[in-house]
Amino acid sequence: MLRTLGGIAMLSGLLVVLVYRLTLPIIAENQRVLTEKAVFQVVQGAVMKHDLVLTDQGNLVGADLGAQGIRLYAAYDAAGQLAGVAFPGAARGYQDVIQFLFGYDPDCECIVGSKVLKSTETPGLGDKISTDAEYLKNFEALDARLNPEGTGLANAIVPVKQGTKTQPWEIDAISGATISSNAMARAVNEAAQQVVPAVRRALADLAAPQQEEGR
Repeated sequence: MLRTLGGIAMLSGLLVVLVYRLTLPIIAENQRVLTEKAVFQVVQGAVMKHDLVLTDQGNLVGADLGAQGIRLYAAYDAAGQLAGVAFPGAARGYQDVIQFLFGYDPDCECIVGSKVLKSTETPGLGDKISTDAEYLKNFEALDARLNPEGTGLANAIVPVKQGTKTQPWEIDAISGATISSNAMARAVNEAAQQVVPAVRRALADLAAPQQEEGR
């Protein structure tokens, strides 16, 4: 009986590992497709994109060069003009780490879009960060100007109690979903502090007109 139970346990473990290995590439590909579609949602008017990597040295290089770092997306309109840059962010919510994609417009120096890519927050409460229209207005023109040195944001993006927002870099939290909405604020602030200075440094190159290649 012990040998039988041991064999069953071993077989079950092998099957779990096998299923994990078989499905991992599929999950990764689905996540990639979801992220790329989100680029055109967080940067309005974009019809094409170029994939970039933000290296540990703070440089932006083409993703096709094989560099390691944070994947960003320079998004362009139909005329080939830079419409914005999409960048990822993540922070721990109530249940688990929530993953986001944010859109940055260098013309207004502000965050102009947001998309929840992955979340296990409580339905009806924590998931309001992706469904609450009033809350999402926080990310339509969220101040992301740089400090005079160009090393970070002039004002950290911070959450405030719902209904008390007075500054363009503040985010009205959601009553009843404070943990999730605060996590989103942390995610955009931490990511923007790192990404926006690099985008501004490379802006001349990014803003060069592009020929449309489609999505």
